[in-house]
Amino acid sequence: MQSVFNFIVKPKLERTTSIKQIEGKELILNTDLQSHEFTSRHGIVISKPLIESVDISKDDEIIVHHNVFRRFYDIRGNEKNSKSYFEDDKFFVQYDQIFLYKRNNEWKSLDGYCFVKPLVNKNKFDLNKEQPLKGIVVYTNDKLEKIGIKKNTLIGFTPNSEYEFIIENQKLYRIKGNSITIKYERQGNEKEYNPSWL
Repeated sequence: MQSVFNFIVKPKLERTTSIKQIEGKELILNTDLQSHEFTSRHGIVISKPLIESVDISKDDEIIVHHNVFRRFYDIRGNEKNSKSYFEDDKFFVQYDQIFLYKRNNEWKSLDGYCFVKPLVNKNKFDLNKEQPLKGIVVYTNDKLEKIGIKKNTLIGFTPNSEYEFIIENQKLYRIKGNSITIKYERQGNEKEYNPSWL
């Protein structure tokens, strides 16, 4: 089974991340169906599109947009699937809804995106625990590497361009390549921020 234009994808585990197992017991983190923050973004590729020539293959793990597996209530209060829903546990995903893919235990970012890890804020008078608009590149792509934005590069980015993901138990921000404003020289004393709840 193949779509002409779209990938066919299934959720890696569940469609939601609102339930966690802690010491053999279930902890419900969220009961609000509408919240995108608890929608799973990890999927497995079932099939590639017929006409799309990309590096992503069948059985690759991918990171997708939060609306792909999402459920919501319509204006009448009826529970609905997202427009990506196909059947059973299968969803249509467009190429521009995929941000990262994993093959051979290695994550690779798609063109146009990189993923950065926030840094601990050194200002003890600031309530924000992360340094604003700054991070260390964790996952990059070939185009960004050609201009010097490689793994472990310290970069700055524009306000409101960061979008939070949890990948490999790390809090990362997806940053568009055109939102990167500066490449800093590493001092060697930068401390990555990873919250304890991860």
